[in-house]
Amino acid sequence: MRILICYATTEGQTRKICRFVADHLMDNGHSVELLSADDGLDEASELDLNRFDAAVLAGSVHVGKVQRALIEFASELTDGFREMPVLYLQVSLAAAGKDAEERAELARIAEETVAAFGWTPAKVLQVAGAFRFSEYDFFKAWAMRWIASQHGQTVAHGEDREYTDWRALAADVDAWAEAAAMSR
Repeated sequence: MRILICYATTEGQTRKICRFVADHLMDNGHSVELLSADDGLDEASELDLNRFDAAVLAGSVHVGKVQRALIEFASELTDGFREMPVLYLQVSLAAAGKDAEERAELARIAEETVAAFGWTPAKVLQVAGAFRFSEYDFFKAWAMRWIASQHGQTVAHGEDREYTDWRALAADVDAWAEAAAMSR
C-alpha cells in the first residue's frame, strides 16, 4: 500500500513514533510518505490524496488539546480522508498509565479531535509518549517533574524517559495495515 503519515509534534516524541511507524511499514513492503503537519498545511490544498491507499495521522496531547496544525491539515482534506482507512495515533504521557479517569480524559480528547477533523478515522490508538527534559525550559521541566511525582515517578534533572511500547505499537500498526489492505 501507499501510505501517507502526517504528524504534529511539540518535543519530538510524536515525530520519533511516526518515523518508527514509517520504517516498520516500509520494512513490511509498503510505500510511505512522511509529512509534518506544519509543513503539510501549506501544501494541503495541493496534496492529491488519491496517490495514497491509506493514512496515519498523529498528534500529541498538551494541556488537553492536540496541535492545531494537525487538526487544520486533517479538516482541510476531509473528503480525501473519508475515502480511505486512516489510523489516528494520539500520543500522551497519560497513555502510559492505568488511571481510569486519565483514560477517560484521553478518550474525550480523541473524540473532540476527531470531531474537529470532520470525519472519523478507521482506528484511534492511544500511544504513550515520553518525558523530554532535554527539550523543556525551566518552568516546563519543573511542572513535568511535579506531574511525574503525582504518578509515583522520580525523574532526575535533565533525564529523558520514554514510555512508548514499540512492540505493541508495531503490532497495532500491523493489525491496522492488514485491515486497511483488505478494505481497499
